[in-house]
Amino acid sequence: MTYDLIVIGSGPGGYVAAIRASQLGMKTAIVERAELGGVCLNWGCIPTKALLKSAQVFDYLNHAADYGISVKGAEADFSAVVKRSRGVADGMSKGVQFLIKKNKIDVLQGSGKLKAGKKVEVTADGKATVYEAKNIILAVGARSRELPHLKIDGKKIVGYREAMTLPQQPKSMVIIGSGAIGSEFAYFYNAMGTKVTIVEVLPNLVPVEDEDVSQALGRAFRKAGINVMTESVVERVDTAGAGCKVKIKTASGVETIECDVVLSSVGIASNLENIGLEDVGVITDKGKILVNEFYQTNIPGVHAIGDCVPGQALAHVASAEGILCVEHMAGHHVEPINYNNIPGCTYCLPEIASVGYTEKQAREKGYELKIGKFPFTASGKASAGGNKDGFVKIIFDAKYGEILGCHMIGANVTEMIAEIVVARKLEATGHELLKAIHPHPTMSEAVMEATAAAYGEVIHL
Repeated sequence: MTYDLIVIGSGPGGYVAAIRASQLGMKTAIVERAELGGVCLNWGCIPTKALLKSAQVFDYLNHAADYGISVKGAEADFSAVVKRSRGVADGMSKGVQFLIKKNKIDVLQGSGKLKAGKKVEVTADGKATVYEAKNIILAVGARSRELPHLKIDGKKIVGYREAMTLPQQPKSMVIIGSGAIGSEFAYFYNAMGTKVTIVEVLPNLVPVEDEDVSQALGRAFRKAGINVMTESVVERVDTAGAGCKVKIKTASGVETIECDVVLSSVGIASNLENIGLEDVGVITDKGKILVNEFYQTNIPGVHAIGDCVPGQALAHVASAEGILCVEHMAGHHVEPINYNNIPGCTYCLPEIASVGYTEKQAREKGYELKIGKFPFTASGKASAGGNKDGFVKIIFDAKYGEILGCHMIGANVTEMIAEIVVARKLEATGHELLKAIHPHPTMSEAVMEATAAAYGEVIHL
C-alpha cells in the first residue's frame, strides 16, 4: 500500500503531524509499537501531572489548618495515587485513538524501519510488511539516558517510567539530576512522605533556568525537607543489600547515603537504534538526526521531528515541528520556529516557567538591560491563596524595550508564561506590556508589576 505520508511514532510530534497531514488531504498512516500517544501521554507529561496533583492535594490536607480548616487522619494511598495516574493516561491515550480514527489515519501496529526508496518496513509478531510513501516522518522520541556506572535495573535503580509505577512507596529515595524530571519527582515523593535527597553536579538546581529561579527552588526544597546536594557527583551505587548505598562526592569530601530506591534522571537519549538510518544513509550527529529548518534530512522525502532532532526535547516543541514539517511538505509558506521563544515549564511546587534569555545569557550577548522583579509576597492573590513563594522576573533590552526573557517561580506560573511568549512573538515592548491592563486580583498581575519595576514605575513595592 502506498501513502502520501507515513509517520513512525505516535507521540505528541507524530500523532499531531499525522492529523495535520490528514487535514491537508494526505493519505496518512502512523506506525506505533506501543500505546498511541507515545511516552508523553502514557509515561511522561500527562501521568506525572496526575501524580503531582495528588501530591498537591495531600500537601493541602496536611496544611489545612493554615486555611482555617481542621482535617484529621489524612493518609496517602500510594497505590491508589498511581492507579489514578494510570487512569488519566489511559483516558488521554483513548482520546488520541479517537482523533486518529476521526481523521481516517491508518494505524500500522509494530516496529517501523526505514528502507531504501521511501519504504517503511513494519514488523509485528515476527511478520514484516513493507509500505511505500511519498514522504516519511521519523518521530521516534527518546528514553531515559543511562550513566555508564549507573545501569537502570528497574527495581533499585529506576528511570522516570518505573518511578511512576513503583509497587510501593519507598521510605527513602536519592534522585540523580535536578532537571524538570528530577525536580518534579523530588516534590512528588517528598510531599507523599518519602525522605528525598536530590543530587546535582552543577552549582544550582534546574541549571538551565535563570540563576535567581534556581536558587529560589533550592530554598523552597530545603524548606520542604528535601536534602539538596549541589556540586555533587554520584560515584557509585551499591545494590548488594536490601536497599542502596549511594556514594556521593561533594566539595567537602565523600558521603554515603542509604536509601530504598535511586532515581536516575540525567537526561534522555534519542531512539535511533534499529530504525534503518544507516541502511538509507540518514546523517546523525551526537545522537541526533540532522535536519534543516523544515525538518528535512539529507535523504529526500525523509523528515524527522521531536526528541530525535536537535532542539528542546519538549512535547509542545515536537507538536509545533510536526505541524510546520507537514505544512511545508504540502507547499504552504511557513515560518521557521524561533527556538529562543519556546516556553519551558517544571511542575513541582513552586512551579517554574521561563522563556527567552536568562540574565546571564542576555549579558553575554552584550545587551544593556532593564530588569524588573516582582515577588509574590506582594501579590494579593498569592497571599489569599497561601502561596507567597516566588516571583516574576522580566529582562528587557534597555535600548529598544524588547522582551529578552522572562523567568517565573511560584504557584500556577506555568499557566502564566504564554502571555510572554505571545508578547515576544508579536514583538511587543516593555511599555506595551506595562500598559496592558491586567485583572485584579490575579497572579498574572505580577507580570505587569515586574515590568513596572524595570521601568521605575512600580506601585506595589
